[in-house]
Amino acid sequence: MNNVTGIYALEPMTHLQTTGNYPDMVALETIQQFAMLNQISLSDVPANSYPIFASYSPLSVPAEVATPVFSCPACQGLDFTDQNNPNGDNEMLVEGIIAEGAAGFYVFSAPWETTSDLLTNINLKKGYQLPLPAGYQGPNYIYAISIPPPAPPGNASLVTYNSNLDPPSTYPVLPPPGVVSTACTAQTPFSIPTTGSIPPPSSGGINTNETVYFIRHAEAHPTNPWDDGNYVGAGQWRALDLPNALRGKINPTQVYSIDPAIGLAAGVGTSNLSYVRPSLTVEPYAIGNNLPVNLAASVAVFTQNAPQLSTLASAYFFTGGKFSNQTILAAWEHEHIPPSVNALLATYLSGQTAPNWPDGDYDTIWTVTLDANSNLAIDNALCEGLVSPTPLAPAPQF
Repeated sequence: MNNVTGIYALEPMTHLQTTGNYPDMVALETIQQFAMLNQISLSDVPANSYPIFASYSPLSVPAEVATPVFSCPACQGLDFTDQNNPNGDNEMLVEGIIAEGAAGFYVFSAPWETTSDLLTNINLKKGYQLPLPAGYQGPNYIYAISIPPPAPPGNASLVTYNSNLDPPSTYPVLPPPGVVSTACTAQTPFSIPTTGSIPPPSSGGINTNETVYFIRHAEAHPTNPWDDGNYVGAGQWRALDLPNALRGKINPTQVYSIDPAIGLAAGVGTSNLSYVRPSLTVEPYAIGNNLPVNLAASVAVFTQNAPQLSTLASAYFFTGGKFSNQTILAAWEHEHIPPSVNALLATYLSGQTAPNWPDGDYDTIWTVTLDANSNLAIDNALCEGLVSPTPLAPAPQF
């Protein structure tokens, strides 16, 4: 299907779950498969990908989240906390789409509580008199409201679809042709030890017994400039094969990513976008290994851009004791990995720096290790070992 007009998903940090306060990534992960079956053309290059909007309304940024660096009202997603409010930000989003009157297909992915509340409020406010479902019917049901122009009260209709899906509980097997294994040759090898060099007291308390594996998001740029915030079809091959590729190489206890709700307005070769691709790259690994996905949402990632040291990310991952005695897999933006590592190195006063991350490399893994005495070691010896299809290849279809 190549005719979607807009895709909107739950802002994960608006729905923290269990005593662990894990962000709700289900809506994003669910709709991602649909996004990959659509196409967007940027810089005159069509690719198998589509932006998913999941950014915060300026008036409803969660307390746990860093103040957004950029404003992108068109990137707004769905807010789980907007309940029982007929004039909430979810309703304003949908009413704005209706008022614009642009023909198209607008797709929303959210928990039932958000979906039901939004359907009820729009039905009442617009006077559509639609026969809405009385309760949750299960994950297979899709509700489609058709609004022909012009749309006076009562001129809309509701159709309910049942996908009749019965997926297995096991991790999916990728269809042919799959991805190809490769050696770790994308970067020039480096190793930076600081053994015996203890950080000064001003360092803020470096963690101990910690390992962080930094990976880049999956393939996302068929040409430069080209960016819709998502990865492209080739990237989904990599993301879905990540549990297999990393088996036996690493064994993280926690999985982290950049907050997908970061929004960026359209520019040259870019669409309006929410930065969903790092979290959607690492989500399959978490699913395949029964781990929750955490979001480093308190880090304002794009406030510190290379070559400026990314002290916010470095402090988040390597100081304060939160991640002592932990092993972390972190999906990040490639230009911000070296400055984050270099900010940590700067606290050791060693004068050593990590190299830049090559723009064409989606495969390498950087390992940052802190031992029991906070001695630091950094290297790029590991890689995912995957060669994805060409950037314009279609996504896997099951």
